[in-house]
Amino acid sequence: MSIVPGGITESGPISEGAIAVVGLACRLPQAPDPQAFWQLLKEGRSAVGEVPHDRWDADTLTGPARHGAFLDRVDGFDAAFFGISPREAAMMDPQQRLVLELAWEALEDAGILPESVRGTRTGVFFGAMWDDYATLLHRRGLSAVTQHSVTGLNRSIIANRVSYALGLRGPSLTVDTAQSSGLTAVHLACESLRSGASEIALAGGVNLNIVPESAFGAERFGGLSPDGRCYTFDERANGYVRGEGGGVVLLKPLARALADGDPVYCVIRGSAMNNDGATDGLTVPNPQAQQDVLRLAYEAAGVDPAQVQYVELHGTGTKVGDPVEASALGAVLGTAYGRERPVAVGSAKTNVGHLEGAAGIVGLLKVALSLRNGQLPASLNYEQPNPRIALDEWNLRVQRSLTDWPAAGTGALPLAGVSSFGMGGTNCHVVVEGAPEGVRAGDDGEPGGPASAEAAGPLPWVLSGTDTAALRAQAERLRSFVAARPETPPADVALTLATSRTAFAHRAVVLGQDTDALLNNLTAVANGQASPGVVGGCVSGGSGRVGFLFSGQGSQRVGMGRVLYGAFPVFAAALDEVCGAFDGVLGGSLREVMFAEGVGAEGVLERTEFAQPALFAVEVGLFRLVESWG
Repeated sequence: MSIVPGGITESGPISEGAIAVVGLACRLPQAPDPQAFWQLLKEGRSAVGEVPHDRWDADTLTGPARHGAFLDRVDGFDAAFFGISPREAAMMDPQQRLVLELAWEALEDAGILPESVRGTRTGVFFGAMWDDYATLLHRRGLSAVTQHSVTGLNRSIIANRVSYALGLRGPSLTVDTAQSSGLTAVHLACESLRSGASEIALAGGVNLNIVPESAFGAERFGGLSPDGRCYTFDERANGYVRGEGGGVVLLKPLARALADGDPVYCVIRGSAMNNDGATDGLTVPNPQAQQDVLRLAYEAAGVDPAQVQYVELHGTGTKVGDPVEASALGAVLGTAYGRERPVAVGSAKTNVGHLEGAAGIVGLLKVALSLRNGQLPASLNYEQPNPRIALDEWNLRVQRSLTDWPAAGTGALPLAGVSSFGMGGTNCHVVVEGAPEGVRAGDDGEPGGPASAEAAGPLPWVLSGTDTAALRAQAERLRSFVAARPETPPADVALTLATSRTAFAHRAVVLGQDTDALLNNLTAVANGQASPGVVGGCVSGGSGRVGFLFSGQGSQRVGMGRVLYGAFPVFAAALDEVCGAFDGVLGGSLREVMFAEGVGAEGVLERTEFAQPALFAVEVGLFRLVESWG
């Protein structure tokens, strides 16, 4: 969940071609969302374990295929939420199901109503490389084939399904460049935004390890670590351990993000991709090609490689790949003219395994979260350098503990690179910069800006769900979120819930003067209990249009509208206009009667000739105020 800030100010130049990351979503082992992923990184934890019994029989395995980093469940999916029938959902690759959820969450994280992008040129770019679910279903023979098999199992539909479900009309494609697919998808999305083919873009990758065939394939290929650990740049490097999950970034041109007042996680300054071409073998990396893609990326970004403080490595922990990657980084960044300190390097594969087709997006998420929080987490499993990697000569340093982000220099924003390489030689590198001052996302795991002023009266927190259980779950999720972050301004929560969350049929409004009261009423909703501070109900169809009722006499009181009049010029202008129309008829100032103080003021306002025009003036002012908010 993200909280829309109370205010944002613009500052700093807007780089031509710069792309802002304004929304994140992920589902990773032991990290169901970006905040949990950051905690895992910050605490230096590994999510690697043995294969769950609901995937395949780990007891029969003795080799590297026994280990991995797995999600708790990949079979759960709320098909009705996306308007999908149970039969079609059963035939859908869980990778399709996961990206639907992540796309929705990324939009919400950016404070964008999914319905608001329907019909727009929003691009969808996803990386993926395995078809495990198709393998699983094909075991059942021809009798398992249904009318939904083609769309359910075709990899192209991973991206197309998102475009269809959300009504997005921009480019929509699933990218397969093997292990560099996820970062290549981000590169293509940025190019689409720069060309104008996309207005905004969802980009990411997904990877699920459902059957043993793909695990055994990676083992026979020789890529997996026998002891189930990824020893990136370490002398023990002997392969990688597989991981699964997915991640998405929501991208906008930086100029548009600033104009829209979006909190920004980080900025993609530029990127590049190429291929190794002919080498000693199809899967043997090319040191010169990796140098070339780095130079192309920094040239496209307009960034001096000597200024980069950190690089998130492809870093698989293989005997051949790590030294080649290190030598290329040393040649282009580490020994760049003017560099004053070593380049820090690390790999998230040591935490959550190698997500293969989604590996690159995991690296980008790690860098985005690190830049936002101003810290660099440790790269795990590193003790002694690989003897084939000359760290000192190439001016590289493995990040071994959680530290503050290295100083970027006076007036400069922090800079990082993210690398991802495919086994067929498709290389991709993305250059990432910290967010400009004034639009930077908050340090507490959520986008944020200056704290909102405390509300002068009770606040409404509006909740909804597709059914009663979903509504209660939303209440509990919000309660847990705010309870863990008591400093969160209640008004910011109210604004987010009212303006950037989809309103479903089952609804509740939680009212409270302060955070404690709001939390108590959230608990009541979560437990299905009645409370004076909760109003609930269910919408039974209709057009969804808003009706306004201007009530009659009886609710008038002296001073009504006075605070709003002083706080909101729109309300004040509308009130003055209505009062001005009545003043000549009443023979005096209606506003003075409304705002009067002292003995007898209430009695004057009780008279019908004043009460009804005064109520009408306040009601018109309220209508104009709400109208101005959209």
